[in-house]
Amino acid sequence: MKRNAGLMALSLGAFGIGVTEFAPMGFLPSIATGLGVSIPAAGLLISAYAMGVVVGAPIMTLTTGRLSRRTLLVILAGIFTLGNLMAALSDSYAMMLVARVVTSFNHGAFFGVGSVVAASLVPPERKAGAVSTMFMGLTIANVVGVPLATWAGESLDWHTPFWAIAALGLAMMIALRVSLPELPAHPDGHVLTELRVLGRGKVLAALALTTVGSSAMFTVFTYITPILRDATHASLGFITAMLVTYGLGLTVGNWLGGKFADRSVDRTLMVALAALTVILVGFALLMPFAVPTALIVFLWGVASFALVAPLQVRVMTAAADAPHLASSVNIGAFNMGNALGAALGGAVISLGLGYPVIALAGATTSALGLIGLLASPGKSSPRPARA
Repeated sequence: MKRNAGLMALSLGAFGIGVTEFAPMGFLPSIATGLGVSIPAAGLLISAYAMGVVVGAPIMTLTTGRLSRRTLLVILAGIFTLGNLMAALSDSYAMMLVARVVTSFNHGAFFGVGSVVAASLVPPERKAGAVSTMFMGLTIANVVGVPLATWAGESLDWHTPFWAIAALGLAMMIALRVSLPELPAHPDGHVLTELRVLGRGKVLAALALTTVGSSAMFTVFTYITPILRDATHASLGFITAMLVTYGLGLTVGNWLGGKFADRSVDRTLMVALAALTVILVGFALLMPFAVPTALIVFLWGVASFALVAPLQVRVMTAAADAPHLASSVNIGAFNMGNALGAALGGAVISLGLGYPVIALAGATTSALGLIGLLASPGKSSPRPARA
């Protein structure tokens, strides 16, 4: 996989999308100050992006079904670039809101179609590993891109990161065009076929689990900067270091999730959800202490992203005969969880319940996901069948 240029181009695209999705959470206070709004109001920019992914994923997938997969991915990278240019030029809350929604319309279709393309570039028994390789760009974004964007947004100007991300979008377009094969559209990928598959009970159950699992992560992560600043009394340097630490945890978790999901998707999900619940409870208890917080942040990242590859493969397996729409909608489900989590954390802040309660709310959500998985009547096959 390391020598697969197509997977590397998809991973670069995931890196760019990861930076543009997660970076604003790191310098959310600067955005709020620059636009003259409160932190919860700025948090709604995160929710707006997430809801744009939910809406945009099926629209972009269904309306571009006749395009070759390579052409579609290049167009989606172009939308990404346009949206970030708009954000870089924004001088009002309304314009920034529109920019975030425009940017979000590439997200679901890129990851959804990209996951199917990534799986097609390797043998069937390695498809979870291929998906995790693509998502590795997303985790590296949290190790490198998000901390750098946070530093730039806090120390220079909050517009600066968006200029840099827009330039990255141009590199994405070139890499995808050069490295991917033509990859014609799926011959059976008609709109009605894709919609029928989306209505299957197993597909809907997998989408619901993705929403819940993602919500557990974003309930806390959306407000990680104010949590570390006010509850842990951390400096900007420590906050940046914790974002790097979290990104390292995401990278390890993504690798572990892909590795073990190739053996058993459901068992990997059970372990990750249980671990996430325990870790967030620990975060609520130890939040005021810097050293335990650093360890918890790393483990939290591991557990959070160990969910991603198995959740994506679970949906792709359930919708194997028409996977593009279901795969894209599953990315929307991740971002529905993002929106719900950001709203839940914001409600906790608005009610004055304290930052530890945000972590407990995330732990409760992940526990509900574990209960739902254990109660699920249909289990994914332990390993994809060989062709």
